[in-house]
Amino acid sequence: MIDLFPADIKDLSLRLKELCVDGKVKIALAESCTGGLIGGAITEIAGSSAYFQGTAGTYSNEAKEKVLSVSPEVIAKHGAVSSECAEAMAEGALRLYDANMAISVTGVAGPDGGSEEKPVGTVWFGVAGIGRSPSSFRKNFSGGRSSVRMETVRVALETLISELGGVLA
Repeated sequence: MIDLFPADIKDLSLRLKELCVDGKVKIALAESCTGGLIGGAITEIAGSSAYFQGTAGTYSNEAKEKVLSVSPEVIAKHGAVSSECAEAMAEGALRLYDANMAISVTGVAGPDGGSEEKPVGTVWFGVAGIGRSPSSFRKNFSGGRSSVRMETVRVALETLISELGGVLA
């Protein structure tokens, strides 16, 4: 059997499961630059269907608009790699999957596509949950495409754990 994810990612996925099952939480994702890797990491853990609703792999702007109802104006004004888009994606995933909490990622994994304002390695994370305002934060990762994508998976899982009240060692 091939290990798709490093041990630390699997450990984070297990910790997420413990928090979600005990708290009866339903989580959802919206993924752009990771193309479904976060959902893949979560579903590496048996029993994830008890708390994981799904992931919307919305790589193109059109998919963000059609699947997650991200306003075309948000993308035109701020770009797909922005706090505004990340928050709208998370809210869209929350609604789409009828979840309690959602996280989204949108970024520039590279090796091309970066700009001075949004260099390769720039990733915006959006977080939405029932009864709270959406929020977002930016990370700037270094390394190649695979490294940026895997670091994005790691931070997304860590963020979900933190948001659900878990303690990161």
